[in-house]
Amino acid sequence: MHSIAEKIVVSTVDREIAAKLQHKIDRKTKPLGALGQLERLALQLGLIQQTLSPELRRPQMLVFAGDHGAAKAGISAFPQEVTWQMVENFLAGGAAINVFARLNGLELSVVDAGVAHDFAPRPGLLDAKVAPGTANYLEQPAMTGAQCAQALEHGAGIVRRLAAEGCNVVGFGEMGIGNTASASLLTHALTGASLADCIGRGAGLDDAGLARKQALLEQALARYAAAGGQTVGGDPLTLLAEFGGFEIAAMVGAMLAAGEAGMVLLVDGFIVSSAALVACRVQPALRDYCVFCHRSAEPGARAQLQALQAEALLDLGLRLGEGTGAALAFPLLQAAAAFLNEMASFESAGVADKA
Repeated sequence: MHSIAEKIVVSTVDREIAAKLQHKIDRKTKPLGALGQLERLALQLGLIQQTLSPELRRPQMLVFAGDHGAAKAGISAFPQEVTWQMVENFLAGGAAINVFARLNGLELSVVDAGVAHDFAPRPGLLDAKVAPGTANYLEQPAMTGAQCAQALEHGAGIVRRLAAEGCNVVGFGEMGIGNTASASLLTHALTGASLADCIGRGAGLDDAGLARKQALLEQALARYAAAGGQTVGGDPLTLLAEFGGFEIAAMVGAMLAAGEAGMVLLVDGFIVSSAALVACRVQPALRDYCVFCHRSAEPGARAQLQALQAEALLDLGLRLGEGTGAALAFPLLQAAAAFLNEMASFESAGVADKA
């Protein structure tokens, strides 16, 4: 059923080089630890790439798009049509992610994993459509096992092609009306945090909308439990098929393939982190390859980061999605690699170390 996820093996990074990397970092012309998180990031990049001189080659931003059957039940402040309209905006270069990707030198592709719309083929659009939106998880599983497997396969195939072309850093973004609700369900089920603590306003729900969203998600969990499902701590891929979106499932497959290829993963906010939760449950070693770019303003982000034992690079109050936080954080990776590769050491600069 989930054959691609079962075949992918992500290796734990070899830490034998860690001491040499740390020595190189420590001998730069600065007090120990003075570059804070950039030092930890430089160490992580070196470990992922198994080198003292990491490089970020052909960085790629992928925005996965898909529609959700439950969106028509009122779990979002926006109508479902906004998904395909925003995909068109991405392809026209007019969205926030386009601006930030251009600014920071990231190539951008949009993945149609399951949008309820037929797009004309064009550059920058990758057709990975499983179906025109998932089923309504308030009434039945969001996707069949075969559909989930297909989405995983599509995502993995996209990243494997990027790796073959020389890309070694990939950013993850998404678009899908209703996908914060899916992310809330997955976060609750995979972290054990209360459902209420995992639910936020998404694209802008008012108080009444937020209460309705919580009631509907409780209904979805009750439906799954009544069918014999384990609502907390269950099999991650089963939960993905029950409550996920095609864009989330495709991201899971893409993340697993990126880890298998030894790539650096730029993990965006709440929805992308729900995919990372699933992927890291399937292959725990994937966590070594993930850079958590920002702390989303969505309440459930806290539970995600705690469960993944992660510290986000940025905390800007972002809740847009699209991969915007990943694109904004990318210059910090460039800075980490640059100081490691270019900054003088005490020895090379002839600078006296502390007494």
